[in-house]
Amino acid sequence: MPDGIEDVMGFIAQRIEDRFQVPLADLRRAVAAAPQANPEATSVVHWHGLLAEAQAVLEKAEDALVDVLRTTPGELDDPAMELAHQVNAAVAVRDGRAMVVNYLLDPNAPGKQGPGAWRGASPAARRAPALPTTAPVLPSTQAVPVRGAMR
Repeated sequence: MPDGIEDVMGFIAQRIEDRFQVPLADLRRAVAAAPQANPEATSVVHWHGLLAEAQAVLEKAEDALVDVLRTTPGELDDPAMELAHQVNAAVAVRDGRAMVVNYLLDPNAPGKQGPGAWRGASPAARRAPALPTTAPVLPSTQAVPVRGAMR
């Protein structure tokens, strides 16, 4: 994935458009009109929206940090360090959301292949539980005197 800020959003948008063979704006409108029609598209559009929000937060945090760095010569003070931490956190959130979108777009991603690997698999394709399951055997309860109870 490209490293540049705009490159991440552009790269993801291009992958979405390639996957669904429709411009992203058209896909958003289609999902808004009929969210149940294609659950995969609905998930991708939802996560892309979350990614765009994270990108906006990142840009705002970066702008605030740049403003402080321009006016603070020398060593960084606590407020500047706090802004730097906010930028790092915003990058982590943005990158995490980008990974989710990439996962949703990848048909060969782990967990998406094989019987019962993903929701929607036919019941016939699902296997039995890995461990045998039976109802637990409860021990018989004998009459135990309750402390303080009158007989």
